[in-house]
Amino acid sequence: MPPDRSDRPGGAVAASVTSGSIVPYAPRHATGVLHVIGTVFREYGATFEPEGFDDDLLDIEGRYLARGGCFYILEDDGEVVGTVAALPHDERVCEVKRLYLLPDRRGRGLGRALLEHVLAWARARGFVTAIAWSDARFVTAHAVYERLGFRRFGERVADDADRSVEYGFVLALDAAPGEPAAGR
Repeated sequence: MPPDRSDRPGGAVAASVTSGSIVPYAPRHATGVLHVIGTVFREYGATFEPEGFDDDLLDIEGRYLARGGCFYILEDDGEVVGTVAALPHDERVCEVKRLYLLPDRRGRGLGRALLEHVLAWARARGFVTAIAWSDARFVTAHAVYERLGFRRFGERVADDADRSVEYGFVLALDAAPGEPAAGR
């Protein structure tokens, strides 16, 4: 699937949320993305390796946008406070990636807003299934996935420095938000 130019900086309208705006990634967000994700990793005692396992974050344009995916930022007063991305697996399935929110922003529906935004992106491009893999320690994210109808389908060990256990989640994109995913 070719990249959708509407997700390029300046090509899409920002979505407003109660505290900030969801906007497409632009190079000016690079430092903020590393700050948000690094903060969450430290919070959970996980190893953050932008020069290694997490090197996708040093080339968001090439690793996400050029591959037909998207990468969105939640900004509040110009500060990056959250992230979410998606990448196609094939014409029918996309993977939600990099759903992170600073700790002081949680509990306000912002994580849900980020996830709903990327799922709307996926539906608009004709994907019928979304999957996500999430570190077993990120229980708040798991609750957000489940509230939006994702169901847990598996477990794996990541090839990161911590050999992190991750849970898989799947959602049929034709299901209404909050409905259980169909067995696909």
